[in-house]
Amino acid sequence: MWLQTRCDFEFEIAVPTPFVLMLRPRSGPLQWIASEEYRLVPHAPVSEFVDVYGNLCQRVIAPPGPFSIHTAAEVKTADALDRAPGAPFVEVQSLPDATLGYLLPSRYCESDRFNRMACEITAGQALGYDQVAAIEQWLRERIQYIPGSSDIPISAVEVNQRGKGVCRDLAHLGIALCRSLSIPARMVVGYLHGLEPMDMHAWFEAFVGGRWYSFDATQAELRGGYVVVGYGRDAADVAIYTQFGLPVFPIRHEVDVHRITPPGPRPAGVD
Repeated sequence: MWLQTRCDFEFEIAVPTPFVLMLRPRSGPLQWIASEEYRLVPHAPVSEFVDVYGNLCQRVIAPPGPFSIHTAAEVKTADALDRAPGAPFVEVQSLPDATLGYLLPSRYCESDRFNRMACEITAGQALGYDQVAAIEQWLRERIQYIPGSSDIPISAVEVNQRGKGVCRDLAHLGIALCRSLSIPARMVVGYLHGLEPMDMHAWFEAFVGGRWYSFDATQAELRGGYVVVGYGRDAADVAIYTQFGLPVFPIRHEVDVHRITPPGPRPAGVD
């Protein structure tokens, strides 16, 4: 399906403030970025880099006064996400090097504290995909998804204790449970068509059967319409904006995702 995504921020800046932004999706196997718009008002010099997880990041110093960020993209994304019941567990010694970091505990995913619990949740399941699917279903049934219930990231341990959280929190607990079983798992942030209420979204991926598969316990079923913006070990790696110095909070934040017709061919001679 073709989607148009939009994300707008407005700030009131007191002093020159450094930001690192993560607001540009990249083309990949499951999505194609056909066009983009990225505006800063007022304009400020920007430099871009690719972080260690392959995410496109932008550095900018926001000037004092009103400062806004406007991004939009036309994206061709998968109509449905792959499911693979029975996809096998990949032994650690056979994992690609790039996945090994997603086995370790991280700031918000204390996987070294969940092995017994993960074994109980996945008891009787075939090793690999079916274990992760059992974790996803357990999260859906046992942890309440309540948008707006958490303003700051909380760890997997806290999510399990509270029994509720936002999408980011459910992803943290799912990641910790997977890693405790030696299944690489990573956080994903981006957009989801039809999400209610509309906002940026977070889910997780697990590496089984030789590739990454998506899991999202906040939704009754996995469907198409996901647009990936960033990957990381947990929320600390995939903040859509990180601000340094005097704390600054957005005075307005709007996200929109809607279906569009496929962009037509360009007229002859137009680059």
